[in-house]
Amino acid sequence: MIGNRVVITGAGVVSPLGDSPAHLHDSLCRGISAIKPIKLFSTAGLGCPLGGEISDFDATKYLGQRNLRPLDRTSRLVASAAQLALDNAGWSIEMRNDQEVGLVLGTMFCSVHTISEFDRRALEAGPAYASPMDFSNTVINAAAGQTAIVHNLREVNTTISTGVTSGLEAISYATELIRSGRARALLAGGADELCFESFYGFDRAGLLCRSDNSAGDFPIPFDRRRNGSALGEGAALLMLEDVALARARGAKILGEVVGHGSSYDCSRGRESGQSIDAIDSAVRQAMNDAFLLPHEIDCLSASANGSQTGDRHEAEGVRAALNGQTHKLPVTAIKSMLGETLGASGPMQAVALLETMCHGVLPGIPQLDEVEQDFPFEMARSENQEVDVVNGLINSIGFDGHCCSLILSRAEA
Repeated sequence: MIGNRVVITGAGVVSPLGDSPAHLHDSLCRGISAIKPIKLFSTAGLGCPLGGEISDFDATKYLGQRNLRPLDRTSRLVASAAQLALDNAGWSIEMRNDQEVGLVLGTMFCSVHTISEFDRRALEAGPAYASPMDFSNTVINAAAGQTAIVHNLREVNTTISTGVTSGLEAISYATELIRSGRARALLAGGADELCFESFYGFDRAGLLCRSDNSAGDFPIPFDRRRNGSALGEGAALLMLEDVALARARGAKILGEVVGHGSSYDCSRGRESGQSIDAIDSAVRQAMNDAFLLPHEIDCLSASANGSQTGDRHEAEGVRAALNGQTHKLPVTAIKSMLGETLGASGPMQAVALLETMCHGVLPGIPQLDEVEQDFPFEMARSENQEVDVVNGLINSIGFDGHCCSLILSRAEA
């Protein structure tokens, strides 16, 4: 790690299991699953009926009675999480008028639903009936731009789109901006919504869980019976700051970003050797960046989502990166309860890990009862684990070959 130290001073999350870091972590530790039959849209004729949706989401709860018409669902999720993160970090409106804060957002689709609605209306009713307001939200950086307007975020405004890894890549990129001195305070994280269009695409690609064995729909990471993932939705943002700024304003430091790494699997998961090597590379880069050795990694927040090959590749890749030292490594996989939240997944893992560092409890993986023979993670368990985490590893691994790893360290005493 070279350059300015990057600390976390706040976190905001809007998820199917809670809208605060404490609520999310508590729900995970209680084994509550958000993966249920979807009500947002009809799944008739599709292979999977399950998803992790946010029921009765109302952005006015977080943003007040302002004009939200220009914001679609994804933008409202991001703006809401941003409000929570800014409040948690103590960045008032007055402070933002005084000092610039920026936003780096990761998203896989932003709003493919808005894009589809715009195109559908233009095709069915004619170009004259296409909504200009919808058009402004069809670009992938719409949510970042709308959120910057709502919260007066005048610094860097960047959107990262690398599939599932987008949110963790956004945190990595924001970390480098602060390390290099190009920014001092940035919100960073990710978001994606649950909608019919993305759900249909994943279902047609055969990536979602389906009742093709005796287990039924079984999106449980690492379990021998797993048969695909379940999609979810949400938004999660971290407030990242140069440590000097955080200390100067007396901010509470929740943790520190000490290392990150990225790689790409050219085979896109089709060749075990290449997939394992790519994950191995991302983890090693993160450890090298943080100047840490394998035995100094105290737990893993895995990207595993129930993919038959992806989960195994991740386990083998981490084992290779840690030189085989995974038999005593506590492991969690929160997508077992949240579903695959795409761009929001890595940041949600980060929020949950910060709570684990604070409270010493790592959520279990409910229903993980049958693991494969010679499985690398002996401490991936269905029950919660008491842990003392100084350095925690987060993985984010996409369907399309992207791999990203991030290491967080516990806040100083």
